[in-house]
Amino acid sequence: MYSFPIEYIEPVFRPPSEAKSLILPLTNGCSWNQCTFCEMYTQPQKKFRARKPADVRADIEKAAKAFGSVPRVFLADGDAMVLPTRRLLEVLHELKEAFPGLQRVSSYCLPRNLTKKSVEDLIALREAGLGILYVGMESGDDEVLRRINKGETWESTRSALNKIKQAGLTSSVMVLNGLGGKTLSRQHAINTATLCNETQPDYLSTLVVSFPQGEERFREGFGDDFEPLDQQGLFEEIQVFLEHLELENTTFRSDHASNYLVLKGTLGQDKQRLLEQVNLAITKPGAVPLRPESMRGL
Repeated sequence: MYSFPIEYIEPVFRPPSEAKSLILPLTNGCSWNQCTFCEMYTQPQKKFRARKPADVRADIEKAAKAFGSVPRVFLADGDAMVLPTRRLLEVLHELKEAFPGLQRVSSYCLPRNLTKKSVEDLIALREAGLGILYVGMESGDDEVLRRINKGETWESTRSALNKIKQAGLTSSVMVLNGLGGKTLSRQHAINTATLCNETQPDYLSTLVVSFPQGEERFREGFGDDFEPLDQQGLFEEIQVFLEHLELENTTFRSDHASNYLVLKGTLGQDKQRLLEQVNLAITKPGAVPLRPESMRGL
């Protein structure tokens, strides 16, 4: 019977673009784990801890023996970048020795993870093999961020993303459509666009906020005035967001399974085309193909 060389503590999450990557856990869970919209690491077995270096090294050795080499590695769980630069460099060097054909290493990254890391630290990590950091911006509006207990601000996210850019690393930013509900929809869209303009991420994607375990936990922090956006409201928010984006060369995707309307392009060259698609979905329901409710998910 086949046995995978790495024993994971389920559930394990990774970005869609890392589907073919070897997932190597450096930590279990998320060091913050207080965002009220996120249910990824709320199970008891996902309590945060850093894994022992010897255990990580053993996993790398077993994976190398099983696969020979792999082109990509994703460092799990929620924010491996919380680890000290010295420890991350050790892992990157071990990966390079174990997998001669390794092309890229990636990780989720909370903005707060980079507070104590300098641009020079990030350059050292890039030179050791780190290639891309996935940053959950969620919103650029401080009121929304406060209500969802993100533990970040417009400024803390701006600072982190600019450090990533200065170090020559690739940034992939996630934004949550509908996160501010009806009350804060417009300021959520405009301030998030402004933050993206300030930081010019390499990749930008939008997901629709979802609550598979119910809205109670989210509402406790957000307040009684949270009213979820309906499909039309989600499209109108995306329209405002796109209108206020001034990006130079960012790959934009709104094709995650949570989205009704699939949008793909490069901003800014495709801005007008994308706005026309959204406008058509708003003004002529049925004229643009939408993802059926039964096909939507996380």
